[in-house]
Amino acid sequence: MDMTFVTNLLLASVRMATPLIFVSLAELYSQRAGLTNIGLEGLATIGSLVGFMVSLLTGSPLLGVLAGMLAGIIVNMIFAYATISLCAEQIVYGMAINIFAPALAAFIYRVYFGSGSDLVQVKLMSTLANTLGITPNNFFTKLLLDQTVMVYFAYALVVFTAIYFNRTKSGLNYKAVGEYPKAAATLGIDVIKTKYLASVICGALAGMGGAYITTCYTTTYVDGNIAGRGFIALAAVIFGRWSAGGVLLACLFFGFCDALQIRLQVASFGLPYQFFQMIPYVATVVVLALIGMKKAGPKSCGKPYRKEER
Repeated sequence: MDMTFVTNLLLASVRMATPLIFVSLAELYSQRAGLTNIGLEGLATIGSLVGFMVSLLTGSPLLGVLAGMLAGIIVNMIFAYATISLCAEQIVYGMAINIFAPALAAFIYRVYFGSGSDLVQVKLMSTLANTLGITPNNFFTKLLLDQTVMVYFAYALVVFTAIYFNRTKSGLNYKAVGEYPKAAATLGIDVIKTKYLASVICGALAGMGGAYITTCYTTTYVDGNIAGRGFIALAAVIFGRWSAGGVLLACLFFGFCDALQIRLQVASFGLPYQFFQMIPYVATVVVLALIGMKKAGPKSCGKPYRKEER
């Protein structure tokens, strides 16, 4: 383990944390409005496939990301209508999304590409350094310049979210819906509208996180490429104590674990590669076990809002 290994590990951690940031912020916006959406894995999967296909057809990774966002929104509207308008159980419909969306993605892929063994690949989004014609030659220039625009957007979104929830009237009203929706309604806040807005944001960000995988990270789509990131994102929100800054730190930690397991697989050490693949998931379980739920999330999270009830 030399300095080059450590440098590459840290740079990879930033890239690996990026999709987790998008998906974790998706859940943060959802839970802050009182909606516990465990369907992140499914939303990211459909966003990953649609992003891949649009990028392949148009030659534009950016259009692929936008299409992935739209796909995430459309699928999440199923969850939104069932849980907001029909007051259905949120956990049940979140799990339904996790079953439905990956199956739909697999079906679409096989219908369009067939079941052959040919590996279809797309061109990845260019980094800022490539766009500017710069060759980064040290850790800091690689960290600052050798990234796609999606990485910069992810970290800018964390800053925006922190300011929005803590420094704006609109953000405080938004959080009030997740804490005491009936009290918020008496103050003139449209609770139903806010919850639907949260569902749109959640679907868009989760779809964007999935699309990042196939437009910025890997050149192809395969079943299971989200690899549990939706569930890790749920843990990141709890680990981050429902704050944007905390979520960022949690995602960087899990991104580091993910990058570490890939590099340990390459090093081998004579152990089965499945042993190293467990690292991010074991870290998730350990973190949740140590931190627990000492600070609860939004008080109305997971509870249906019935406008007619007192």
